[in-house]
Amino acid sequence: MIDCTRPTPLDPGGVTMGPAEAHPAFADPGYVRRRNLIADRARGHRVGEPSPPVRYTEAEHATWRKVHRTLLWAQDGRICPELLRAREAAPIPADGVPQHEEVSDALQALTGFRFTLAGGIVPNKRFLGAMAEGYFHAVQYVRHPAMALYTPEPDVLHDVFGHGIHLADPALADLYRTVGRAAARVDSADALDLISRVYWFTLEYGTVLDRGIPTAYGAALLSSFGELARFARAELRPFDLADMARMPYQVAGYQPVLFTVDSLTHLADLLHAFLDDFDENTRDRHRLPALTERGFPTHPPRP
Repeated sequence: MIDCTRPTPLDPGGVTMGPAEAHPAFADPGYVRRRNLIADRARGHRVGEPSPPVRYTEAEHATWRKVHRTLLWAQDGRICPELLRAREAAPIPADGVPQHEEVSDALQALTGFRFTLAGGIVPNKRFLGAMAEGYFHAVQYVRHPAMALYTPEPDVLHDVFGHGIHLADPALADLYRTVGRAAARVDSADALDLISRVYWFTLEYGTVLDRGIPTAYGAALLSSFGELARFARAELRPFDLADMARMPYQVAGYQPVLFTVDSLTHLADLLHAFLDDFDENTRDRHRLPALTERGFPTHPPRP
């Protein structure tokens, strides 16, 4: 092992977060050392190997408890009913940062999924393709406590809490495998980028109508206090593959454009229709823009 409130009103309007590099997650040397110490253990890690345990500090457990409690409060009334039921089934503790293996053991019994160790952003082929075998890459480090309700990069709360809710639900877990099987069949950067964009705008940042009202289902929305506060005020567009392919997107910061579906059944129909026979020629069959014609994402600096 490594040695190592009450919610504010749900309205971030008028708040300026500033540049990502000024966030304490990147600017605090002590935090960066701790984050990197934990992240570096993913070097050489093979998909499916057990994640080594982390001895979390009491401050890290306190950050987990604060964010977990606040997110539960923020999600109520803002996420679709299916996700509320999945949240109840998800084996995610409230009292402290869980180990990957303890959550994985419970998820495997529900849907066959397990977490596999990541140290940060993972290349598309490995990240997406692992889902075909029931493995989801997850980091172990905890966001900075000074700005616990916003993190400019995915942390254990995003991966284990946000995606853990999805992976406790058989129907959503099937969509992760659908994405993974498509990625496993291709190798080109063009094809993998296209799958990644569809994954980003659905399972990460998707919204769904509930009796005509936009609600969240994407894991990045479920795990972000600020996004839950503002996603209904983003520009919401109907699911459109060509639009998703062209759209630049924010890897750090709020998403200005989100895509919506009529129901999670509608989402499943759309993803299966696009991904079940996905191959290197799918882009041409659907007349989608080439990689060079797509809007590129913006990334935060690496610690």
